[in-house]
Amino acid sequence: MGKVITICNQKGGTGKTTSAINIAAYLAVAGKRVVLIDLDPQANTTSGIGINKHNVQKSTYHLLLEEAKFNDILHPTAINNLVLAPSNLDLTGAEVELVGALGREYRLKRALQDERGKYDFIIIDSPPSLSLLTINGLCAADSVIIPVQCEYYALEGLTQLNNTIKLVKQNINPSLEIEGVLLTMADYRTKLTKEVIQEARNYFKDRVYKTVVPRNIRLTEAPSFGKPIYLYDKESLGAKKYEELCSEILEQTKPELTELERT
Repeated sequence: MGKVITICNQKGGTGKTTSAINIAAYLAVAGKRVVLIDLDPQANTTSGIGINKHNVQKSTYHLLLEEAKFNDILHPTAINNLVLAPSNLDLTGAEVELVGALGREYRLKRALQDERGKYDFIIIDSPPSLSLLTINGLCAADSVIIPVQCEYYALEGLTQLNNTIKLVKQNINPSLEIEGVLLTMADYRTKLTKEVIQEARNYFKDRVYKTVVPRNIRLTEAPSFGKPIYLYDKESLGAKKYEELCSEILEQTKPELTELERT
């Protein structure tokens, strides 16, 4: 079955959505069958991949409320092999409506149960909070990528996130692992960036990706044009770094994909 990876950090401004979009895009460019799931009510992943969130009729809200099947909400994107399960503002009501529902943490996992065999990767962008939506993403996932910005207080809150991942692993998803820690928004002109990189590598050891994503104006501009960096400016430094990151991800998951690629 395809691998499900949730991009998760309850702290905002870490490059989480940018990473979700561009990881999904470069995996698709590498020839993998990929679905990108927007689980954030802000729907920045949806608009950042080129889908008008105001025109979305069926979204991940309807999926979690079991009012639509997974295939019914999918949208094609401008990149071959990449489809989107979009979000919109409706998703803000999902947590309230699910609060008393039996097995509410498993809604996304159940929705993906029969779909995983159709894809090599399912990438989930979760909201910047430790909410029921995030828990659904963690429950459905095989692993988590944690983006960490190279800024002051960068590692603050990671202990809480780590504890949440452990609780999910102990109670509802025993197979959940940390796929990797991604350092973002690096500015090598500052001493702080180097200190954060070193601190992250000391704490997370070899789970930190070798690739570090720099601050890059082209990466910042791309979402406003509804394009992943591959389509907006694939020669930019930001694009080259996400391409390198996806090579790392594919190298890590190579043994797991061998059987799927034979089918």
